[in-house]
Amino acid sequence: MVSPLVLSVDAMGGDFAPESVVDGAAIFFKGRRRPVRLLLHGDEARIRPLLARHPELAGRCEIRHTEKIVTMEAKPSEAVRRSRGSSMWNAVHAVKDGEAQVAISAGNTGALMAISKVILRMKAGVHRPAIAASWPVPQGFCTVLDVGANVDCDPEQLVEFAVLGESFHRAVHGVQRPSVALLNVGQEELKGDQVVRDADALLREAELDMDYRGFVEGNDISLGTTDVVVTDGFTGNVALKTAEGTARLVGGWVREALTGSLLGKAAGALLSLGALKQLRARMDPNNVNGGVFLGLNGVVVKSHGGTQGPGFATALRIALEMADSRFLTEIEKNLARLDAAERSRTTRAQETE
Repeated sequence: MVSPLVLSVDAMGGDFAPESVVDGAAIFFKGRRRPVRLLLHGDEARIRPLLARHPELAGRCEIRHTEKIVTMEAKPSEAVRRSRGSSMWNAVHAVKDGEAQVAISAGNTGALMAISKVILRMKAGVHRPAIAASWPVPQGFCTVLDVGANVDCDPEQLVEFAVLGESFHRAVHGVQRPSVALLNVGQEELKGDQVVRDADALLREAELDMDYRGFVEGNDISLGTTDVVVTDGFTGNVALKTAEGTARLVGGWVREALTGSLLGKAAGALLSLGALKQLRARMDPNNVNGGVFLGLNGVVVKSHGGTQGPGFATALRIALEMADSRFLTEIEKNLARLDAAERSRTTRAQETE
């Protein structure tokens, strides 16, 4: 008998937890035959009645009781000092202890990143972890990072993100040689601030055996111009939230056009139900909810704080995909290549002195 894969969940993290977590679990398990088990960390008195509404979750979820939570307002440094024994802390610690393969939380992003760094530690050669998001494009997905972990980055960190993002995309999306680019305000070499231009120079000089394409602009993300787009956490987060808001706006317009009048309803009736469902699914931000922390000695998935059941189900699905991937192995291989390239560059610089 195959042992079930275990996902460790902060059941109290997020604006609508624990209801959103339990509802998401029910959606996640619907029709899923693969043996998967969830560890739900949180207040048993609140979680147990919610599980009772979903008999299909019996035997698939184990509650790990704690009344301690990390609030959405907590500062990262405060969260690390005061969060031991909280639902978020325990969810991540289960990965370190080997009880689970992936941790998932919709809680405070800064606190989750700080706690994950303390518990799991960063991989050798990584100065700051990044959050990677899978962005839907005409053909598959584009990996965008960082989307919120690091507001300010230096050129060396952007190079690290390129290395992490390339290995993530290869492992998760199956592209053997992903193309990589830096997000900028233009494609010309002189465009952008000094940090982006210096990162571009480093990537061109490094011997990384990477398909680096230079600069891309914001519209190139959704067009799928490259497989991986690298930027700082401030820009990446703004871009991500803008895209999600636009998807909801256009989705609302489509519903209004098809239901707002008799003519619209008649037009909608002429379209196949399958096509309408496919369109709604592709435009629904819930179907791409879940960013992955890259650069840690373990896997952590961050769900949007405002997500409800369908969105959290997607975060669980992404966690399962991460557990099945060669992600951590790919990260280590790419970091070794980056280290070798840096040592080679240092040697050449010393020889020219």
